[in-house]
Amino acid sequence: MKCIIEYDKYCEFPIQNLPYGVFSTADNPTHRIGVAIGDLILDLKEISHLLNGPYLKNHENVFREETLNGFMGLDKNCWLEARNTLQHLLSGQNPILRDNPELKSKAFVKQNDAIMHLPAKIGDYTDFYSSIHHATNVGIMFRSKENALMPNWKYLPVGYHGRASSVVVSGTPIHRPHGQTLIADGTPPVFGTSKLMDFELEMAFFVGGKTNKLGEPISVKNAQDNIFGFVLMNDWSARDVQKWEYVPLGPFTAKNVGTTISPWVVTTLALEPFVVDNYPQDPEPFAYLKHEDKFNFDIKLEVQLKPEGSNTPTTICRSNYKYLYWTAKQQLAHHTITGCNMNPGDLLASGTISGETSDSFGSLLELSWKGAKPIRLTDGSQRKFLQDGDSVIMQGICKGDDYNIGFGICEGKLLPALSL
Repeated sequence: MKCIIEYDKYCEFPIQNLPYGVFSTADNPTHRIGVAIGDLILDLKEISHLLNGPYLKNHENVFREETLNGFMGLDKNCWLEARNTLQHLLSGQNPILRDNPELKSKAFVKQNDAIMHLPAKIGDYTDFYSSIHHATNVGIMFRSKENALMPNWKYLPVGYHGRASSVVVSGTPIHRPHGQTLIADGTPPVFGTSKLMDFELEMAFFVGGKTNKLGEPISVKNAQDNIFGFVLMNDWSARDVQKWEYVPLGPFTAKNVGTTISPWVVTTLALEPFVVDNYPQDPEPFAYLKHEDKFNFDIKLEVQLKPEGSNTPTTICRSNYKYLYWTAKQQLAHHTITGCNMNPGDLLASGTISGETSDSFGSLLELSWKGAKPIRLTDGSQRKFLQDGDSVIMQGICKGDDYNIGFGICEGKLLPALSL
């Protein structure tokens, strides 16, 4: 597809991608919905009148709102029509934008001039634990190789309810938290700053569509109709706080310190060419979790760590979304099997994504094997866990035959703890 906007052949945001985000500019602080194309943003508020096909003609207002919740709440026909219309408008054969310099000057904004915001108002946030390699690694470290996976792990997508208010957009710094930790078994806990701060390489999807009423589960067979699109995620983790507090009810303050997501939501429609086989599951899932269609994606993931004052980040992890044992459809079906009602803009995360090899582990806990194997950075320093001033940079790319699909940057800097 030839586009009216010029961009590098393998840029993250070609006409085949068209991810959605929310932005503002210095001269216009109003939050607007935009679509990334090349190194520009197409302001949908300026062209909402052109998104007037048979499904969207009565919903043009959603493109003039300050979050994506309204658009996410429409159905898959609207999402597909919006994508097709945008590709048509951006096509080199279409004169509507191409030959209208006045509209083009109003409708396009440089990404470098934009301030990015959370793409949606997140009502609820759930974090799963869906990578078998990550779960196995953690189980070996804290239990034994023979008892690595808990008895329930292969029967259901394990998860917990996270804290939506501390989900932040890429670029937002995170302070090292305070909390209770246990220095040694058999001794009383101490209170202070976390010493074992970590990142978690994850991806998450936004719920959308005509969601379910209370009491009505979402069928795994149709769950894709309620999956709007995906973002990169760093679910920051205070490992020492978590170790002390998680029994018996699971993660709490160790995980509500902050959760960083990338600003661009890559739609499921854009990911369809990169679908791969689902991860083999044994034993066979219960009927309410079983689906034959492929809903796993070849998304190459990378984590870089950059110390404060350094211009040279070190790539410390290369993983892939396809390593997840439980699919997003299964996560959503299990979440709602009780009749739990979902809302457009709810965020469901994958959990740490680790592969089979040590360089694909999605956390420092695994990469350093609980601190026993420090990671050497390009500046000569070493890391067991994060130090103050460290920036964690995550990227995700789908590599096509003649183009890439990217998610942008998911970046956050760890700041020193605040004085109490």
